Amino acid sequence: MTGRVSERSKVLCLGRVYCDIIFTGLRDMPVLGRERFADDVTVVAGGGAYITAAHLASLGRPSALLARLGTDPLSQGLGPELEGSGIDLAFVERSRDAGPQPTVALVKDGERAFVSRRAGTSRPASLEKALAAPDIAHLHIAEFATLKDNPDVIAMAKNRGLTVSLDPSWDDELIRRDAGFFEICAGVDVFLPNVEEGEALTGETSPETILSVLREHFPLVVLKRGEHGAVASRGATPVSARALPVTVVDTTGAGDAFNAGFLHSWLGTADIEASLAAGIEAGALSVQSPGGAPPRRS
Repeated sequence: MTGRVSERSKVLCLGRVYCDIIFTGLRDMPVLGRERFADDVTVVAGGGAYITAAHLASLGRPSALLARLGTDPLSQGLGPELEGSGIDLAFVERSRDAGPQPTVALVKDGERAFVSRRAGTSRPASLEKALAAPDIAHLHIAEFATLKDNPDVIAMAKNRGLTVSLDPSWDDELIRRDAGFFEICAGVDVFLPNVEEGEALTGETSPETILSVLREHFPLVVLKRGEHGAVASRGATPVSARALPVTVVDTTGAGDAFNAGFLHSWLGTADIEASLAAGIEAGALSVQSPGGAPPRRS
């Protein structure tokens, strides 16, 4: 969906940028000591910040990427895709220690497993300049690991009148009952976990109970449930939306695409039901091709 946007309407997406190497068409997952072969491989830019920003741009919402990018060949190879995405790249810092950051994704029967590498710090030198830009309306933080590295960023954004969203993004070390998780997240306006992350953070299994616990910490919680759709709660009564029936090729980045659809609608309307539908639509588009970003525009 598009529609009119105000002068201060741009979404700033903070997080790491990865080079996604996605193997599809696997009959079996690898095991130690054995080699598997995939039917196809796709190499694309990845990471929640980039994928969300790219989908926002495709929806007509101005977006900017706040990230560090390496100078190694793998990082440099992402240049054409980033430049053709429609994203404002003015706040991307290029540094030797910021790469390479590869992610290998193994996809079987629509589900996937990942192995990734993080390089250097996640704090761009352009952070304060980006948050102070006059056209920025909202800060989206694409992973809790980045927020934990930069615990002052929420207060910085709030001091500039920005709203803030967070996708915690699965991380074995940080998501599983991190002792300071909710304290570090204080000030987040929209919390966007998937159901597995919600279970890990709350110790609960039912979506209703997960929402109830998380609502004690966040004004608006949006729980992504994959093939079961999504459910959101801003008060006592949750609102749900069903998934769309599509052919799933690769679910990499589907949650980040959902974030873009939801945030674009929410920033323009504050209508939870309409924003859930927009998120579902963006996520459905993402799963129909390898990689998380929308198809390249001509």
